[in-house]
Amino acid sequence: MVCSTKKRPSHPKPGPYKRKPTTSHGKDATISFTAASKTTHRQNLTLRDWMTVFQYIDAHPGLPQGCMVQYFKTKPQDALEFTQATLS
Repeated sequence: MVCSTKKRPSHPKPGPYKRKPTTSHGKDATISFTAASKTTHRQNLTLRDWMTVFQYIDAHPGLPQGCMVQYFKTKPQDALEFTQATLS
């Protein structure tokens, strides 16, 4: 058997990336960004909050996750906001 030492031709190098021209949104973009950040308030749960959630899960083993999330959102004191995906 003869082993060939021929090299394959190299590929041409790609050219620079063609960027789309940027547009300035002005003051409206800042206002909408600020308004959007206020509406999507995010709160991280502490370890104590999660321990409370898991104690509730242990006490109610047959309850669906969606119902558990709803329970903690509507709790009269110390309401916790998280999604079913976070709980899962």
